[in-house]
Amino acid sequence: MKIGITCYPSLGGSGVVATELGKLLAERGHQVHFITSSMPFRLSKFHPNIFYHEVEVSHYDVFKYPPYDLTLANRMAQVARSEKLDLLHVHYAVPHALCAYLAKQMVGDHLKIVTTLHGTDITVLGYDSSLSSLIRFGIEQSDLVTAVSHDLIRETKELLHVEKQIVPVYNFVDKRRYYPKEVSEIRRMFAPHGEKIIMHISNFRPVKRTPDVIEVFDRVRAQMPAKLLLIGEGPDLSMVREKIAEKKLEADVHFLGKQEDVAEVISLADVMLLPSEKESFGLVALEAMACGVPVVATVAGGLPEVVLDGVCGFLRPIGDVAGLAEKTLLLLQDEELYARFSRSSIERSCETFCHEKITTEYETLYLELLQQSR
Repeated sequence: MKIGITCYPSLGGSGVVATELGKLLAERGHQVHFITSSMPFRLSKFHPNIFYHEVEVSHYDVFKYPPYDLTLANRMAQVARSEKLDLLHVHYAVPHALCAYLAKQMVGDHLKIVTTLHGTDITVLGYDSSLSSLIRFGIEQSDLVTAVSHDLIRETKELLHVEKQIVPVYNFVDKRRYYPKEVSEIRRMFAPHGEKIIMHISNFRPVKRTPDVIEVFDRVRAQMPAKLLLIGEGPDLSMVREKIAEKKLEADVHFLGKQEDVAEVISLADVMLLPSEKESFGLVALEAMACGVPVVATVAGGLPEVVLDGVCGFLRPIGDVAGLAEKTLLLLQDEELYARFSRSSIERSCETFCHEKITTEYETLYLELLQQSR
């Protein structure tokens, strides 16, 4: 098959999944064409069967804002024609599904549109009345729609009153890259006296409830020696720094900033802490589990579909700082329980969310869609 993929190319779960999926499809012999505003950061080296087509936005005085959406649609159509694409797989309904729809109108009905909903296009933009009709239209005009969790499907249908079938296809983890790694030497840099390490990875937006991370860590730190590693950047980072200073935790907290390849650092953690308010899937949780790191998180969105409570992690209500701290301490203080959870995390990530399994699911959906039109 000849497949076009459009996603947000910068850091973010949807861009990571889209790029990794493209690489896996290319490994299986399919021709994959990325049509994006810049090179996806996971495509930093040459990959056979993968091609990149940049979307260059022209700046005209007549436009107050550069018309990226129209330029993207035109570029999609150009690539679809020149490369004879079978389908466009777009990640996010807005604006990518709408751009794909315009491209299909220019190229012809033989070009199929697959749209994957990742979360923010529904859980945030879907509540904006100025965009909800556009999002619904993009979904309805797609030939196939998938979503990364059953919870996201539920919310999409309830919020947008979408009648179109939405197929659940989970995010995945490449077990060739995400597995428990030997990091004892690096670990000594952050925990020189054998302290336990709690980790949090996010974009530090309000929905991630990052101040709760500090509250939980403060309670854990009061009971046992521990260190906190914070990975990522975002608008709430300054608030987090203030909270750390207020509680005098500076010596026990390390900021690692943005990390393009978290597979190399997750194995440093003993527990991954995710107190999110909204989480359509929870890719960080899955990546941690694949590395044998149990997750303590909230009952938010698709997280319960990833983290089995009492099996490979613990789930508590949103905002339950005391409960999150209690479960974190339980894991860190009970070696037998921890070992069991760690094994279960690896097993679940490899069985339910394996890259090979999910790639096959997408491949099957593509083929069924193309056969329907023949």
